[in-house]
Amino acid sequence: MSGRTTRASQPTEDEIKELILKLQALLPQLNHRPNTKASASTILEETCSYIKRLHKEVGDLSQRLSQLLHDSAEFVEVDEELITRLLSNIN
Repeated sequence: MSGRTTRASQPTEDEIKELILKLQALLPQLNHRPNTKASASTILEETCSYIKRLHKEVGDLSQRLSQLLHDSAEFVEVDEELITRLLSNIN
């Protein structure tokens, strides 16, 4: 895949490499070793796993917040349904 023969809508190899390096920098399990090169497939697999973990964490935190709002007398005036809807829009 040469940069000269690709269509304008397709990223060049250099652009893909740059994006892979940016992803690696965002991954906690890989960014503590900045001079270590991981393969692109490893970085993409780790990115998918990390996003799945973050989605689960958001869901767990949303559920916990909903439970706290439901159980807490301090938040009686807060519209629990509205907060739950807003939190589901984040996912």
